[in-house]
Amino acid sequence: MSSGVSEKIYSELTPWQIVQIARFRDRPVFQDYLSLIFIDFIELHGDRCYSDDRALIGGFATINGRKVLLLGHNKGKNVCENIERNFGQAKPEGYRKALRLMKLAEKYNLPVVTFIDTQGAYPGLDAEERGQAEAIARNLIEMARLEVPIVTVVIGEGGSGGALGIGVADMIFMLQYSIYSVISPEGCAAILYHDAATAPQAAQALKITAHDLKRLGIADDIIPEPAGGAHRDYAATAKAVKDTINGALNQLTRLPVDQLLQKRFEKYSHMGIWEDSA
Repeated sequence: MSSGVSEKIYSELTPWQIVQIARFRDRPVFQDYLSLIFIDFIELHGDRCYSDDRALIGGFATINGRKVLLLGHNKGKNVCENIERNFGQAKPEGYRKALRLMKLAEKYNLPVVTFIDTQGAYPGLDAEERGQAEAIARNLIEMARLEVPIVTVVIGEGGSGGALGIGVADMIFMLQYSIYSVISPEGCAAILYHDAATAPQAAQALKITAHDLKRLGIADDIIPEPAGGAHRDYAATAKAVKDTINGALNQLTRLPVDQLLQKRFEKYSHMGIWEDSA
């Protein structure tokens, strides 16, 4: 566990309280990290099939002199931006755009860095008609065999397939008060307990905190946040994220492609393995 992130902090906060921090309206979003960490960002638009999705943006950028392909969910900073960006809930064209850009990164041998912050993929009828599930599934397949390093940072909410569509990475990092889950606590409560009011119990059962996911081997490490959360100090949080990304890229870019892919395969093959101690 990263320095500055203690067990005591987690014992004082319930998973439901961490969910509230992850969703807090003043928490930094992707565009904040973009401006504080990266330079020379050139945004690329469109999936070349239907349209440009503003909930999931991407392009080329530079971090510490290294060119990367950058992708991220962007919820926006105010109501107008929230609506324009669909509250960070991407449609199929967003995931197809992401794949198009990742293939460009592979072509030019550039690492991929993704930022996850979404409740999930957009569940509307129009998204389903255009193949939402297929678009996300295609990304899972292609990211698993992409021949360049992939680093993912969960900065707020990591929800369901919407997160996984850009989340198959060699190294996954979570901010201290971020969450990552197959379903929202409210959705889980409605399905399992038939009562959305039991969301706090569902959050506990889902094991969605950064601490839980590191312990389970899903997250590689936890990025500490300032006391009270990332919204208290954008610059300090961004520096911690930047240092983490740089360290991961320094490590991953040294690996030959065959070793990189083998380690990625082993990482995901190991998830969900049950070890009986009896």
